[in-house]
This record gives sequence, structure tokens and C-alpha cells, in this order.
Amino acid sequence: MRTRGLLRALSQELFGASLILPAFPLIRSLHGMGIGDSGVYYKRLEEKLRYHNTFFDREPRFDIAHPPESEFGQYDFVVSSEVFEHVTPPPEAAFQNVCKLLRPNGVLVFTVPYSLDQGTIEHFPELHEYAIARLGGGHVLVNRTRQGKIQVYENLVFHGGPGSTLEMRVFSERGLKAMLLGAGFREVRIYGEEYPEFGIVREARHSLPMAARKGEFVLGADAVGELMAQWHGFMRSPWVRLGARLKLLRGR
Repeated sequence: MRTRGLLRALSQELFGASLILPAFPLIRSLHGMGIGDSGVYYKRLEEKLRYHNTFFDREPRFDIAHPPESEFGQYDFVVSSEVFEHVTPPPEAAFQNVCKLLRPNGVLVFTVPYSLDQGTIEHFPELHEYAIARLGGGHVLVNRTRQGKIQVYENLVFHGGPGSTLEMRVFSERGLKAMLLGAGFREVRIYGEEYPEFGIVREARHSLPMAARKGEFVLGADAVGELMAQWHGFMRSPWVRLGARLKLLRGR
């Protein structure tokens, strides 16, 4: 459900229409990045767009908390699913970095777990120098703050199993919107509507796909040229001509 909703949001933001991934047009001039995207869809996106996926813990490596400046202003879109709840605090810095990665009319399409509570809950607000260690049958996080204070946290929450990806926070919807607008995005949209055609039938009203726009999206001249060439080739295909011919015969 989450993946279908995420890809429908991406389709709407890029093309203004709900397209299944195999129906995405081939547009190599649309430049995008995935931040830890799922293998369920990132390889197909690579076939359709000028897109590459990245990872925090393996190649190709990319740390959204410390992106290289050479990447700033290079992307029309960034896609991310279930990542920002794991980045080190403050999360505002990660959203600011995404905004810097995007071109003036770029868009971030993403999902994170969030609640409908008033504010985001940071589990480790003073995180600075830290390590996770096994203790007894569980794990603890030991942190040294910037002021030198030692903190020990128990009852850690991991996504993907004990000792794997640590949950740093629980976002709230209101907090997310405020962070995104404060990071430089102009508009935030939540894709909460159902779309049975794609099997999107909501069971909850939170943790929904979101899109944060840096500016109004407009296809560039190169992208429009690629679309026109594909449309022209499609209309000239023998299958389309045959379908049109049969329609005329039925009309007679």
C-alpha cells in the first residue's frame, strides 16, 4: 500500500496524472535521486528516467545529513520511503539538504511514519557522539552530548529487527509540514485520498505519502521533446493504426 501510494504521488507530481510505473514515459532529461529506495521499484525507475538510487550503508553511498555541495541544484525530484525517521537530529537539516539538492521547481516525494499528535517526538534530542551496545538481551544507546554529559537510553525502537535501523523520532503531521516549509519548500501536499484503481484503500489517516514542492513543476524543453517523440511514434505504430481501422469498420 505504501509503495503504491508513493509511486502514484510521484506520477501525479511529475506528469499530472496517475500512471502505473510501467506506463511512465521514457524521459531521460528528468533527473532524480532515490534515498534508500526499495528494490521493488527503483530498478524500474532507472529504466524510465534519469534516476539513480543511493544507500547510507553501502554503495552507492549517500548521507543526506552531509551531502556534497556538488550535488546541489542537480535534481528534478527526490524519492525517499521510510528514511527521515532514522537520520540523526536535527531532522530539519536533512530537509534543508534535500531542498538544496533540488532544482528551483523540483519536488520531494516521500513517506515516513507520523502521528496526528501536536508535535514531533525526538528520542535523542542531544545526540552527538554515540554508540549502540548489546546489554543483556537487548540494546542500549550511550551518548555524549556536546557539553560532555553522558546519557544512556534503553528500550530502543528498531525498524527491521533488533540492532538494525534505529528509530530516532516519531514525526507528527503538523511538525512535518512546519519543518518542510521552514526548510525552503513552498508547498506541502498529503496524498490521503483513496485510489482503488491502483489498490490504494486507506486503513489509516496518518503516515500517508507526502510531496514537498520547491516550486511549480514545469517540464523542460528537452523533456517535452522526448514526450512528443514518443507520442508521435506511438500514434504511428501498426497496432494503433490497426485499432483505428477496426473502429472505423465497426462504425460502418
